[in-house]
Amino acid sequence: MSTFLLEVATPEKLVVRNDASEAQIPGTQGMIGVLPGHAALISEIDAGELSYVMNGQKHTLAIAQGWVQVSATKVRVLVDSCEAPDEIDVKRAEDSLKRANERLLSPKQDLDIARALNAAKRAQARLEVARGK
Repeated sequence: MSTFLLEVATPEKLVVRNDASEAQIPGTQGMIGVLPGHAALISEIDAGELSYVMNGQKHTLAIAQGWVQVSATKVRVLVDSCEAPDEIDVKRAEDSLKRANERLLSPKQDLDIARALNAAKRAQARLEVARGK
């Protein structure tokens, strides 16, 4: 089976460095599906669920915004933060989503809507990854 090298990193650490047979990455304009031999690409990515297949098993990560660089043999994902399902505090993610939604439903004059929407996306992604959805 053909593979590519997948690297996922945050400013603090290298999270993943393994061969993968496919990856799904949340781009700002929709999901980016990557298979071995993919055309070269650099793209901004959005908060969401990143999934990849390694040795026939699917793995998921909750990621924040960042960038992806794709070549025929390597995919490099650089994000602000990244969490595996077992690292996610579900209660904290639920509270974050609730706060973000409350801000969006009753906005105040100085509300940064983009920031509130991003917080809601990150919290939703964390919950989906933690719950295996």
